[in-house]
Amino acid sequence: MQLKFKISSERGASMVEYALLLATIAVVVILSLTALGEGLSANFSETTSLIAN
Repeated sequence: MQLKFKISSERGASMVEYALLLATIAVVVILSLTALGEGLSANFSETTSLIAN
């Protein structure tokens, strides 16, 4: 009985660790896309205005 409990306990801990890892990756991706999005938008606007003039 104790072995079965220990295995399921470790499995639960692994799931929590994976969830935290996925949440961290999601935050990094969102922050990166936000930063890149603003930079790309500025570059696109500048290029558009240069072409228009």
